[in-house]
Amino acid sequence: MSRPKPDPLSTDAFRGFYADILYFLRKRTDNASDAADMTQDVFTQWLDYRDRAKVEQPRAFLFQMARNLLRDHWRKQKVRQTVHLAPNERDAEPVTDEQNEPMVAAQRLQRLQRLEQLKEVLAELSPRRREALMLHRFEGLSQAQIAERMGISTSMVEKHIAFALLHCKRRLQHEPGTEQPE
Repeated sequence: MSRPKPDPLSTDAFRGFYADILYFLRKRTDNASDAADMTQDVFTQWLDYRDRAKVEQPRAFLFQMARNLLRDHWRKQKVRQTVHLAPNERDAEPVTDEQNEPMVAAQRLQRLQRLEQLKEVLAELSPRRREALMLHRFEGLSQAQIAERMGISTSMVEKHIAFALLHCKRRLQHEPGTEQPE
């Protein structure tokens, strides 16, 4: 009698995937908190993924998501380094507002509208979830730092952030004019 094949979508499988992805990201980043945050983002994206039942190899799929997040992380790091350089050290001169005034005005209006939408969506969150999200996304604190500041466990911080991000994503996708391409 043969053993039944383990379910690749079981909770135990995902616990193993979590540990493997966290290890993978820790080896490639200089910050354990960033690795933990990216690992959480991988699973948040997985939960948001509509066709996950069709994924034949969830582990490979999750690792591809992790690689994509890692690539984005490195790009952001590169941008941060470029921003902190002196103007004469940068490759290109900055474009002035006068050169692109009509485009800049339209972009400012669009940003202001988007910020108003985001402000409304954030106001819908519970105070604790909003605080955790704001500390993480806008102040750049790690989950461990947020947990310490809020006096809660890191696990609870992860839950607050995940639920807050999911709420924001759902609400902003349903706002008129904010439909995301599939």
